[in-house]
Amino acid sequence: MFGLFKKKSEVEKLQDEYKSLLEKSHKISHSNRAAADKLMAEAEEIAKKIDALKK
Repeated sequence: MFGLFKKKSEVEKLQDEYKSLLEKSHKISHSNRAAADKLMAEAEEIAKKIDALKK
């Protein structure tokens, strides 16, 4: 209950965005492989940012 108003950290925001991009990429990969690859590349860039922030 006390965590109700807690703001998300930068890492948590990036992790949510990463997860969202992976889900979108998976859904669109069935119809448009080029767009799915683009989303995967964006997700990988976010993963690199997450790793950099954790260090």
